[in-house]
Amino acid sequence: MIPVRTLRRPRVLIVGCGDVGMRALPLFQAKAVKPRVVTLMHHPERADVLRAAGACPIAGDLDERKTLRRLAGMVRNVLHLAPPPRDGHVDARTRALIAALRAPHRSVARAAFVASVRHRTSDIVPEGFSRTSKRQAARRKPLRFVYASTTGVYGDCGGAWIDETRPARPDNERAWRRVSAEMQLRSAGRTSGWRVSIVRIPGIYAGDRLPLPRIERKMPALAEADDVYTNHIHADDLAAILLRTLARGRAQRVINASDDTDLRMGDYFDRIADAYDLPRVPRITRAEAEARLEPITLSFMRESRRLANARLKRELRYALRHLTVDDFLRSAGVR
Repeated sequence: MIPVRTLRRPRVLIVGCGDVGMRALPLFQAKAVKPRVVTLMHHPERADVLRAAGACPIAGDLDERKTLRRLAGMVRNVLHLAPPPRDGHVDARTRALIAALRAPHRSVARAAFVASVRHRTSDIVPEGFSRTSKRQAARRKPLRFVYASTTGVYGDCGGAWIDETRPARPDNERAWRRVSAEMQLRSAGRTSGWRVSIVRIPGIYAGDRLPLPRIERKMPALAEADDVYTNHIHADDLAAILLRTLARGRAQRVINASDDTDLRMGDYFDRIADAYDLPRVPRITRAEAEARLEPITLSFMRESRRLANARLKRELRYALRHLTVDDFLRSAGVR
């Protein structure tokens, strides 16, 4: 006989279980009541890795709606870490995920079908639900949904300090797709009663996620007069923040997941270069950068902002493990 405690284990769905998702898995396993973590798997070859990390992988593709049918009614907690499509202004992947999660569970759909046949009229079962299934749905806890967005939705802020009340003003299609996802999820939260929280993420770094290849290739940074402010978060901190948001995040609330670093982009590269005994990258003017660098690189060099993280510390009560990039470099023993 299966213990009652096992049956009552909460389920969490991770959509897009890349580096940050993999860092989150052991945090779930460390909880007193370990949830059953389900990961939506696009690449079958990752199944063994995900299982070894404690997850239950299921096949699914956000670009193929029919592969998402199993998600209906499966979980009440969702971490959406998957990137949007590469083109356009609309995030169709998030739209497909919302539709799959909103679909009635098979047992509810079956109950509705049986009731409709029994009464020989659809009027007895409005909107495809029997009275019993509606009462059951009303008693269920609201779905908790955390979306990993980007601070790029703020656009260029001229180096000003900003918080989550700053309106989104995206400057490129990549950021517009993130705004699209945020808007879709806010709407789903209002109409479906979901508890949606949005975590806006700046540049992610870790020991294995530093710009060392860029520095070694001597890719230039902007001269001091033209340089932009950037923001950072360690990947381990980010994984923990996402879990904390899932547990404590307020409905329809945005959180800036940024550490206390206050650096311009070129200074950040210099810190990394010095720590690893590499030559600093050359500096060039903005006009030279516009002529020499790729559009994707330039897009990051056109946006300057500094993120306030008071809401992260006050509402989520999260204490950063790595306060700044400098703190990380010292703790890693490379500075």
